[in-house]
Amino acid sequence: MRLDLSDLRLFLCIVDAGSITQGALRANLALASASERLRGMEADLGLKLLERRSRGVATTEAGEALAHHARLILRQQALLKGELRDFALGARGTIHLYANTAALTVLLPRTLGPWLAARPGLRVELKERTSVEIVRMLHAGLAEAGIVSDAVDANGLVRQAIAKDHLALIVPRTHRLAECAAVRFIDILDEAFVGLTSRNALQEHIEAHARAEGRDLAMRVHMKTFEGVCGMVSDGVGVAILPRSLAGRYRRKNGYRTIPLAEKWARRQLCLCFRDWNELSPPIQSLLAHLGAKSQAPAAGLMPERGQTPYGV
Repeated sequence: MRLDLSDLRLFLCIVDAGSITQGALRANLALASASERLRGMEADLGLKLLERRSRGVATTEAGEALAHHARLILRQQALLKGELRDFALGARGTIHLYANTAALTVLLPRTLGPWLAARPGLRVELKERTSVEIVRMLHAGLAEAGIVSDAVDANGLVRQAIAKDHLALIVPRTHRLAECAAVRFIDILDEAFVGLTSRNALQEHIEAHARAEGRDLAMRVHMKTFEGVCGMVSDGVGVAILPRSLAGRYRRKNGYRTIPLAEKWARRQLCLCFRDWNELSPPIQSLLAHLGAKSQAPAAGLMPERGQTPYGV
C-alpha cells in the first residue's frame, strides 16, 4: 500500500464534499488529476472506495474505514507539527487561521493589526471557509483554530463568543418595510427572497427557521457571494437576510435599507473555535487570547507587551 498524506487529504476532501469535482477544488487540484489519483488509490488497494452516483459520491464500507483512519493520521500529523513548532516559541513561522466571511471582512481587519505588528517574525495566513467547513477541518485535525458563527453545530469543540454577528433583513429602498425599525421573521415569509447557494450554512440556517414556521422561503435566485445578494436586492429583485456587518459593507448609496430581525436566533455571535487549548501551539494561543479567548493562560514566549492588554471586541 503506497498511500501518502496528500492522498489521504484528497480523499477526505472528496468525502466531505460528497463530490469528486468539489473535493478537487478544496484540494487545489485539477479534476483530471484528482480523478487519476483516486483511481490509483483504488487500484493500489484493490478496493472500491467510493460509489459514483448521479449527484456525487458516497463511501463504500472500505472507504468509510479509510476515511476514519485518514482523519486519525492527519490529526496526529497536525499534533506533531504543533509540538515541533513549539520549539521555536514564536521566533519565526506562519500561523494559519480559518475564518468565515463575516470574521474575515469585518472583525479581523480591525483587531489583528496590533498583535501582528508587535511580532515581526510571524506571518498569518488567513483562509476563508464557511463555518461548517471550518468545524469539519477542526474535527479532522486539519486546522488548529478558526472563527465561526454560533449557528453552526460545533459539538465536541471549544467555542467562545468574541463579537456580534446579528442578522438583518435588507430590502429595496422603495419596499413597504423600508422604514420599519424592526421586523419579525414570520411577517416576511410571503416576500420573494434572494439567497446564497443552498450549500451555504447561513442559507440553511435561515431556511430551517422558515420550515419551523411551517413555510418554505419563496426563492427567486441564489447567488454565490454576499455582494451578489446585495446587488440583487438593490435592483429590486427581492429581499434577503444577511449579517448586519456585511450588509453595511456592501450597501450601495441608497441601494437598500437594513432592518434588524426581532427573533433571538437572529442575534448570532462570532466565536473562536478549537479542539483543546493545551494542544494549540503557543503562537495560536497568543493570537486567540488577543482576539478574546477567555480564562486561558497566555502562551509561553508570546506574552503581551508590557502595558498591553488583549484587544477587546
